[in-house]
Amino acid sequence: MRSDVLIVDDEPAIRRLLTGALDRSGISHLEAGTAGEALRLAAALPAPLVALLDLGLPDRDGLEIVPQLAGYGLAVVVLTARDATQEKVAALDLGADDFVTKPFDSEELLARVRSALRRKAGPLADASAREFSGGRIDRDRHRVTMGDRQIDLTPREFNLLWALADRPGRVITHETLLETVWGPAHRQDLDYLRVAIRALRRKMEVDPSNPRLIVNEPGVGYRLAVG
Repeated sequence: MRSDVLIVDDEPAIRRLLTGALDRSGISHLEAGTAGEALRLAAALPAPLVALLDLGLPDRDGLEIVPQLAGYGLAVVVLTARDATQEKVAALDLGADDFVTKPFDSEELLARVRSALRRKAGPLADASAREFSGGRIDRDRHRVTMGDRQIDLTPREFNLLWALADRPGRVITHETLLETVWGPAHRQDLDYLRVAIRALRRKMEVDPSNPRLIVNEPGVGYRLAVG
């Protein structure tokens, strides 16, 4: 019998908080208190779909096992300290899908878990199109729609939106977006990205000054809302 979530945290109080939130939502789960135990459980079949991974584990740094958990097919949601921006970036670069900052709100945590479960359980049938909150991007037709309205984007804006939509609901780091859209020589040119994001928001957000679609994760990157 498969469990949907693998909780990896050495603090019993945190595990109780997480299991309580998951139980209330009817999400099945397993628990591990060490990196070694987590890897043993992840290697078992059938594997969980999502790992909630604390980085401060007693036997290994949690960052070290992000690629291994991802390699077993799990979507990795990292639990990390509020001010640990570099940890967030490192985790995403190593293959984590998302992160939740400590102290975390249980409803936000559940929303991230449900989003990760949907991504794992329901891949899109059409490889040339992606759907997101209120809209759709079609790469073959080079077309973006929000409801019945077509959005006119420049080629660069279109490529940026596709990069975000290709991993919906996931945080994409600044460096990854810059390399994907502008090329490796521009990994540090954050102003390029900020200007393009502002342009996308002007064209796509109901209120560009209070964005709900293209969400900023301060110091880390951006995510495209999916629901």
